[in-house]
Amino acid sequence: QVSLVESGGGLVQAGGSLRLSCAASGFTFTSYAMVWYRQAPGKERELVAVISSGGRETSYEDSVKGRFTISRDNARNTAYLQMNNLRPEDTGIYYCCAKRPSTGSTYWGQGTQVTVSS
Repeated sequence: QVSLVESGGGLVQAGGSLRLSCAASGFTFTSYAMVWYRQAPGKERELVAVISSGGRETSYEDSVKGRFTISRDNARNTAYLQMNNLRPEDTGIYYCCAKRPSTGSTYWGQGTQVTVSS
């Protein structure tokens, strides 16, 4: 059974840091790119960061460049999102997603809440 479980969210003051984790199981983790999305209240879900299946390529949404770092540990089937210098506008539900472009296969986690107070 496929599972993606996010953890690490919480309430933090502006300027603080959080590290999100996404533990995967039930599929071949190393065949999938991992993506972090977020959805702020009343807004569309937006892509935050992507890491390739092998971990060599990453990309970020402009507003998080230089503050967030996506990584993965293929031995542990886990992806991470290190978030530093958090801002109130980073508040939202953060979702991890596994994508395999060659097949279109996509899996989603249930999300973890991140709240940044000013």
